Order: sequence, then C-alpha cells, then structure tokens
Amino acid sequence: METIAPTPTHCPYCALQCGMNVTPLAAGGVEVSERADFPVNRGALCGKGRTAAEVLSPAVRLTSPLVRSGGRLVEASWTAALDLVAERLGGTRARYGADALGVFGGGGLTNEKAYTLGKFARVVLGTSQIDYNGRFCMSSAAAAGTRAFGLDRGLPFPLEDIPRTGCVILVGSNLAETMPPSLRFLTELRANGGTLIVVDPRRTRTAEQADLHLAPRPGTDLALALGLLHLVVTEGRTDEEFIRERTTGWDAARAAAMAHWPEQVERITGVSVPLLREAVRLFCAPESAMVLTARGPEQQSKGTDTVGAWIDLCLATGRAGRPLSGYGCLTGQGNGQGGREHGQKADQLPGYRKLDDPDARRHVAGVWGVDPDTLPGPGRSAYELLDALGTDIRALLLMGSNPVVSAPRAAHVEERLRALDFLAVADVVLSETAELADVVLPVTQWAEETGTTTSLEGRVLLRRQAVTAPPGVRGDLYVLHELAARLGVEKGFPADPEEVFAELRRASAGGPADYSGITYRRLAEGTGVFWPCPQDTDEGVHPGTPRLFLDRFATPDGRARFAAVTHRATAEEPDAAYPLLLTTGRVVSQYQSGAQTRRVAELNAAAPGPFVELHPRLAARLGAAEGDALAVVSRRGRAVAPARITDTIRPDTVFMPFHWPGEGRANTLTNPALDPTSRMPEFKSCAVRVEVVGPPE
Repeated sequence: METIAPTPTHCPYCALQCGMNVTPLAAGGVEVSERADFPVNRGALCGKGRTAAEVLSPAVRLTSPLVRSGGRLVEASWTAALDLVAERLGGTRARYGADALGVFGGGGLTNEKAYTLGKFARVVLGTSQIDYNGRFCMSSAAAAGTRAFGLDRGLPFPLEDIPRTGCVILVGSNLAETMPPSLRFLTELRANGGTLIVVDPRRTRTAEQADLHLAPRPGTDLALALGLLHLVVTEGRTDEEFIRERTTGWDAARAAAMAHWPEQVERITGVSVPLLREAVRLFCAPESAMVLTARGPEQQSKGTDTVGAWIDLCLATGRAGRPLSGYGCLTGQGNGQGGREHGQKADQLPGYRKLDDPDARRHVAGVWGVDPDTLPGPGRSAYELLDALGTDIRALLLMGSNPVVSAPRAAHVEERLRALDFLAVADVVLSETAELADVVLPVTQWAEETGTTTSLEGRVLLRRQAVTAPPGVRGDLYVLHELAARLGVEKGFPADPEEVFAELRRASAGGPADYSGITYRRLAEGTGVFWPCPQDTDEGVHPGTPRLFLDRFATPDGRARFAAVTHRATAEEPDAAYPLLLTTGRVVSQYQSGAQTRRVAELNAAAPGPFVELHPRLAARLGAAEGDALAVVSRRGRAVAPARITDTIRPDTVFMPFHWPGEGRANTLTNPALDPTSRMPEFKSCAVRVEVVGPPE
C-alpha cells in the first residue's frame, strides 16, 4: 500500500498556531499527529488541536451553496449563488450608496484573505464600513501598545523568553484552558526559579500554578495596576536612569499613580494591601520581569487605559526594551494579529498603516493601481457596524465570524442581522449567523488551503494544504475573485494565495508591519519569520525581528510614552436591582463561538453546555444547589444555565462561558459600552441578578 507523507502545517484555532502534521488516510479520513520541530508547542496539542480534523468531514460542514427561497435555505449552484450576491450588493450600492454595504471579517482568516477582503471592500464596493471580530479580541492592547511604544505586536519577544525572565505578572488570562500548550512556559519559568503572579477574579487552573494570586473585583484592573505603581514609587523601586534615557511623560503618570494609595485600591479591588506589597516585591526583586495581559483587562470600556497602566508599571521599573523584560498581549484568535495588520480593521490599511495617513493611502493605492482619493476613509468599529445593520447599512457580506453568539448584547445584534435587506455569509459550517443569511457560501478551511497566519509572537507562518476539499466547496479568495469580476473589477483579485501574498508584501513594504522580506519559499524552509522583516538589502537577507525595542522604541524620538491614567468605574456598576457582577470567558474544550468545536463529539462530551459559576455563599443566599437552573438577568436580557458551585470565584461575581447559543447564550447579557479609544466592548463586567428557576434536569 502506498504511504502518504504527512504535511507539516499549523492548528486552525488559537494564536499559538501550534505545529502539527496532517496525513490523509488511505481508508478515508485525516490524521493529525505531533510535529516536534515547531518551537512553540514542541509536538504538544490540546484537545481542540488533536480533534481539528473532525470538522473537515462533509458530515458536519457545508458542501453546497445555499440560497433562501420561501423562507428556507435550499441548495443552489455556485453560479446562481454568486450572481445573486453580486446583484444584491450592486443593487444596494446603486440605490443607497456605497456605505450602505457592510463587510465583517474574522480573526481566523489567513493574511491573504484578510488583505483581499479589505481591498475588496475599499476598491470593489467602495465602502468604509468594514471591520472584524478581532476588534473584540485585543484592540485595547493594540491601542495602548501603539500609544506607548509606537508599534503594536502581541508579544515583542518570542514565547521562549518567558521561562528565562525573573517574574511574570499574568493579567486576566487562563492559559491552562485557552492555550494549554503554552502553560509549559510558565511551568518552566517557576522551575528556573522565576515567580508567577496571576491576576484573575477566579482561581483558575492557571491561577493555581501561581506563586501569588490576586483576585480583584471585575472591572478594577486599572486601579490595581495604579496601586502597584504607587507602591513602586513610594518604596523607591523606580529605575530613574531608564526613565530619564528611554521614556517621556513620567511626571504626569507618576502624579496620576500617586492619587491611588494602597488602602484606596484595596477598597476598590478587594485585594489587600499586604498582597499588593508582596506583588511589587516579587516583580521588582529579579533583574528582569514581564507583564502579559489578555482579555480580562482588555475587554473593558476603559481597556486601553488599563493596559496603559500595566505598561507604565513596566516602564517605571525599567522592565521594557531590555532582554527578557517587557509588556506583551496574549492574542486569542488564530490570526487576530495578522487580521488587523492587513486591512480588515475599519481604520487600517495593509502593513498596519493608518487609513487617514495621506502617505499610507498613496503607497497602498499605488500597489492597488487606484487613485488614493477613491479610497474611503475610516468606518465604524465592529459593534457600531453591527448596531447599524438594517438602518444605515442595508446589505452585509460576512466571512468567518458568528456574531449571533460572539457579539455583546447578542440578542440585539441578532435583531439587526434579521433587519438587513440582504445578508451573505461565507463559512465552513452553518453557524447561527449563517442560518439567518440569504446566501451561504461553503468555503475551504485550514487543511484544505495554503496561506499564511501571524501568531501572537508576530511569527509569520505558512499553513500548507494537506487534503482536497469536498466537491462543491470553494476558497474565500475564489469567492472574492468571482464577486469582484461580477461587480466590474476583473483584475487585482487573484484566487492564488501566493500571488496575493506577493502583493501583500509590496503593500506592507515600509509600513510598521513590514512583510516585504518574507516569501512562501522562506516560510516553507523554516519555522516562521518574525515581522518586521524588510526586503533584502545589500547586506543580505533580513533575519526578521524576534525581539522589538531593544535599541529604541518605534516612536519618532525612540522613547516610550507613559500614559497618565486614573481609575474610573465600569460602565455598569451593581445596584439594588442588579447586585452582582457577571464576567465571561472560555473553557478548554470549546473555542470562541463554538461554531466548529460544538460539532466534535469528544469536545462536546467534555464541555456539553453553558453553566453559571457562583460561590457557595452566594448559592446559599439564593437557595441554589449544584445543577439548579439559574436565570442570570441583565438590563439587556436573560440567560438560563445550570449552577456550578465553587469557592474559586469571588462571592460578588458570577461567571459564564460564551461558547453556546440559545437560552444559555452569555452574550445576551453583556454590555456593549465601548472604550473611547479602541472601541472595545465591555465583555468582562456587567451588572446582573441571579434567580433560581428550577431543579437540575
């Protein structure tokens, strides 16, 4: 029997982009196996990665276009489906104008798809109304990092540096469940004598690994960071030489921090003064240290300032721009980093260029062969775009996202989707959002296509096609190529990913996220290339940039900027009617909106549905027992799920995972209050009440 060689590629899920081998089996099906040569996971895979091939099965995914007829989605030919999409998009534009068309992308799209989708929106449709679900992931960290350092890359250093530093403060991240293979970096940190501080209102599996766990009240991470900075100043732990030589704005930031004395911070956060002092001691004792944030501090209506305060802590202690020290953001989605670098975001052009920068517009327009004056300006952010559906925006093209489950105030977003004149969705599976569409286009997924992604380290990787897609399935690039031609733009939208990447390299050249020196051949020969990586010069091939800011920051004067920020309350504080706080998050066996993982039997067996996590004291006050059906009610709606009683959560807080639709949909409850800078919704904190509605099923 002929042996089929495995194809080295990468996992389709989180931003670790773990290396794996994919092998078609002679008897049918696909096998996923370890790939030990990739340095991020060294062969280790979580349950989602191990079972990723199950979603390739035609039994659980779309294999034919669907068109709504008589209120039902029925199978149609590709020609008929694409003709209808082009006709409705073109007709809407002719009647209402280009900005009546919306485009919504996803953080799981490859760089090639993200780049082409942004180009399609601006060149073919002429609309400014494009954004993507990555706005809900790390936009606050991106805004704060750009403000402080002049450049945003999730981690400005490779993951391999984490075990070699002296202390890590991990804020609002449960790596043991969200990115399990990465937990070993923290385990190795402690084995090497380093210390781990975890900041989380829950004592998660990750927090149980920590030397110190701080459990602040949800929405108070900003006060916590400022309280630590206050102690750094009063205890004489600042690095005055670093501040003087490599930063600016310290006087204002110090004055802001001094207004947050420890006893006040204890009252706000619930974290005792002795624990605050111990955190400062552990962080400042070694020569090097890092702060890593995730969705906890970022998904707040003050997320940009919150991350800015944690960056201030690094700058004040000289823990940035030096080996084994710095601030980093743990990007969540598979290509959340690359997705915003190359044009899906409402205000950005490829190469992480600003859409309102005349030089950036000229450069990218030159690559695209269009007049820069024809490019639209910045549009609405993700939630604002979804909120405008059915009013200002009459038709929507959506690729690789499921906002019916993942967006804040999800019932309202579902209503807005239903109010559209026309909705077209390109996806792998019939998601809850696709079920509302007028046209559904079945597209290829990770193992059936070639393309690049950019991991949370800023490492550009090549995902290789390993298997052939089922008959009737086409690629997203094919979809955009065909739609562009039908809408009168026959050139500039190739379906070949390597051809698209070659253009992306030119468009990104000279920009903050410069990929011009990266090629498919180079990616195929190694384990990725860190951007920025400019075009080859007379000095030879640029090696890429694993570690940023060691010589200077990416600001005009090379100095990092402190942020003078002060604590403010969440957008919705508890009151008599809604006396508790809800925070949301993930579980290890499901991913994001669950559109794909909920189709895998092994993962569903491990995490079959939503739940409400609450403290025993709160359960006793409510008269709730383990498994009782609880209704969690906010000003936006009501969700019902079984009680899970545990002392690992604060008594004033309840937790729900957000992977499920229906009556247990956590995002029915969440608050779309937006950060004024990043436009990030406040997923992590809203006021709720909890009611017992029935015994266990």
